Amino acid sequence: MYYLVFALFYVLSLLPWRVIYILSDGFYFLTYYVFGYRRKIVRNNLIIAFPEKTEAEIITIEKEFYKSFCDNFIEIIKFVSITKEEIAKRFNGEPEKINNLIEQGYKVQVHSGHFFSWEFCNMGYSPQLKYPFLTVYMPITNKVFERLFLYIRERFGTKMLSAPEFKTAFAPYRKQNYCLVLIADQNPPNASAGFWTEFFGKKIPFPKGPEKGAQFNNTAILMANMIKLKRGYYASELELLTTDPRSLPEGEITKQMVHFIEKTIRRNPSNYLWSHRRFKWEYNQEEHGKYSI
Repeated sequence: MYYLVFALFYVLSLLPWRVIYILSDGFYFLTYYVFGYRRKIVRNNLIIAFPEKTEAEIITIEKEFYKSFCDNFIEIIKFVSITKEEIAKRFNGEPEKINNLIEQGYKVQVHSGHFFSWEFCNMGYSPQLKYPFLTVYMPITNKVFERLFLYIRERFGTKMLSAPEFKTAFAPYRKQNYCLVLIADQNPPNASAGFWTEFFGKKIPFPKGPEKGAQFNNTAILMANMIKLKRGYYASELELLTTDPRSLPEGEITKQMVHFIEKTIRRNPSNYLWSHRRFKWEYNQEEHGKYSI
């Protein structure tokens, strides 16, 4: 079955970009207007995050989000056969900041949020780095698509580390110089054990793992944004958070990461993955107060 699916995706990947985006437009129409995929969740998230915006403004952001959401996943088709040269034309990042830190003797962690297009970022950065480029991901339940996505994401050198098996998968790299990428705005598995801090004016939990890992391994931390310049063209900027994570008080790394993610979203509200329930937890001072900033 895998080889049949791979063959289909490979043939589709040879289509011109303009045809790929016609497919994306059709996918957008079905996703937004016909099936209404998670529209209540997206609308609720936007209303909470931007109470100052009118209903018309919220709907505009909502529609732009769905268009970028569909582009993000339809573009994956092209990655089955895309060349490094074409990626270089369509993605502009700052790999030298990672390479320079590692050459100075630092291990590096990159923290980011679910900005579009994280897939383009992976494909754009990995061939330009001189050291292991590690990305933590959540496995796909369907084994055929899990294998296909791993093939795509690892084509140019990225090493994908399964989140549930992270300790084992990361062990061979721990003593090396490396760059570890963490999309760190996930909901923690256990909210009460998360780090509670304000995000768009509402206290919600964030995982403690990225901060703990940075301090344990004493890594430099870069924050990454992702910018959609236009369809099929993206950029990324890296901002140094610290080269000495152990010098910062508990929670400071998480606090600054969340501030960076919110700042980036406010610049372009539709370029963020609003379809997950970011505000589903309620803060309780008595239960969670010790975790708040």
